[in-house]
Amino acid sequence: SFFWNAVDVKNIKKYLTEVQGFNESEMLILMDDGNHHPPTRKNIIDAFKRIGEYSNAGDVVFVHYSGHGGRVRDTSGDEDDGYDETLIPVDFQRAGQIVDDDILKILVKPIKAGVYVTVLMDCCHSGTVLDLPYRFSADDSQMRIDQGFNMNSMLGKLGGAADVAACACLGLCVAQLLADILAG
Repeated sequence: SFFWNAVDVKNIKKYLTEVQGFNESEMLILMDDGNHHPPTRKNIIDAFKRIGEYSNAGDVVFVHYSGHGGRVRDTSGDEDDGYDETLIPVDFQRAGQIVDDDILKILVKPIKAGVYVTVLMDCCHSGTVLDLPYRFSADDSQMRIDQGFNMNSMLGKLGGAADVAACACLGLCVAQLLADILAG
């Protein structure tokens, strides 16, 4: 529901500013509350693009999505289960869902070497929404490799083994973040 999504955003913002030292002035918050830019398809995609454009080696980026997730039939043939995972923006009925293949292309691939990115997706079907070879979910105590993942396909999408190592680092960062949050 909107209420819990708003609470999640406020809690993550508080954690990032008070515990991790992020500056609120450097945050872009999309929220359907009338006080922020709404999380439309265009605004979410534009925010993802900005991360790739403006982040440089040594930067730390945190992406948090708390909202609806879904799945649609896979049209590219890259999903074992036949479905692409999606983010569902507020205007999805008009503008459509954001498919995991697009998230990989718009958010993941443009990240420059040396940029540390943590992505926290709090939505249904979020386990593979970035199309990465590793998973960490609330029921896991450690990151695990997706056994059905086609590594050759991943290397082709990202461009090399170094990028896959960055994906593994992402999973470890999320694991540490969750441990920090749970520890209080």
